[in-house]
Amino acid sequence: MKLHTLLDLRGNIPAFIHISDGKLHDVNILDQLRPEPGAFYVMDRGYLDFERLFRLHTAGSFFVTRGKSNLRVQRRYSRAVDRVTGLICDQTVVLTGFYSSQNFDTPLRRIRFKDPKTGKRLVFLTNNFRLSALTITELYRCRWQVELFFKWIKQHLRIKQFYGTSENAVKTQIWIAVSVYVLVAIVRKRLKIQASLYEMLQILSLTMFEQPPLNTLFSQIQGRQSDTELAKQLNLFN
Repeated sequence: MKLHTLLDLRGNIPAFIHISDGKLHDVNILDQLRPEPGAFYVMDRGYLDFERLFRLHTAGSFFVTRGKSNLRVQRRYSRAVDRVTGLICDQTVVLTGFYSSQNFDTPLRRIRFKDPKTGKRLVFLTNNFRLSALTITELYRCRWQVELFFKWIKQHLRIKQFYGTSENAVKTQIWIAVSVYVLVAIVRKRLKIQASLYEMLQILSLTMFEQPPLNTLFSQIQGRQSDTELAKQLNLFN
């Protein structure tokens, strides 16, 4: 099965989740979304479907995605770029493929970028013409947060065994695991706790059958951490 997630980067909290079997292609999940005007949707090449991207465009949303090697476009205009930053070109293009041009008949922005760290060349497509080209590349870099989210889920919210094997039972247990993540993330943000989500889960698991106020529980832990850090400092006076 697959867990399709739309991650809100303002707090790294899932804004949309859909659980499907492994046969559903990722691009079909775009049909489940309700586009938010003004929002940026950052996605990889697996979601490159111009008919669906045009729905985001007409809804007033912006998208940033990767272009495929066989993408057919015609350049209309080129903007100057600072190649020291890794930018290669910033162009206005139109699609020339038979189906793609029918599904998305307005100009797009194509940005070529060479990652200074890896040397990898990347091609980005977006319908936003206001932000700088370098900002668009940084937006796509933020997409890595969803990979970190799934990594965290796999490492720390492990479902050791399923108490039911029906579709509904499996989905229910996955939803419970994700709900735990979201609730702990909300508590961490509201109480301004410095501990990681993993540390908070460990603390909560040890006090599962107790009923202390959360702010009191985590403030005690933070106090112990502060004492530990102070103990590591050098003493100037005896």
